[in-house]
Amino acid sequence: MATEIAVLGGGCFWCTEAVYLEVKGVTKVESGYTGGAQPNPTYEQVCAGTTGHAEVVRLEFDPEVIGYRDILEIFFTIHDPTTPNRQGNDVGTQYRSVIYYQSPEQEALARQVMAEMAHVWDAPIVTEISPAQPYYKAEDYHQNYFAQHPLQGYCAFVVEPKVTKFRKMHAARLKGQ
Repeated sequence: MATEIAVLGGGCFWCTEAVYLEVKGVTKVESGYTGGAQPNPTYEQVCAGTTGHAEVVRLEFDPEVIGYRDILEIFFTIHDPTTPNRQGNDVGTQYRSVIYYQSPEQEALARQVMAEMAHVWDAPIVTEISPAQPYYKAEDYHQNYFAQHPLQGYCAFVVEPKVTKFRKMHAARLKGQ
């Protein structure tokens, strides 16, 4: 099976990771950082907003099961792509909406899907579309965070509603369906 890569920033990576872990055809989801200048940033450094990195998820997916277009359509429905440098109460450039494309084909498709999704939102989409940059895996305690801490306050009040929304909107794309 030949997998492809997608790197997406939709605010806090715990939310984005929790959704894509449930997507049929996504074979690996990893939280990390990209888009900044400092090598090997820590969570604390990224949260301080001084490194330029975004919190992202790096997905591996089987294009025979789910296409990049589907990955992007999910992305544009699980976060608010109209708010620059924020998602809800999470504010800062590290929470920006961004797609890091891996190829010219991914770039073209990202621009096309973003244009198509513009009618869904009441404000202009501000998602950045940028070439892939060095990626750094987040610390181990961030991986699969929601599953490990479902009752933690942020998870219960922010992550859970996003996962529930995804399950309702994209039921046919759930693993096991």
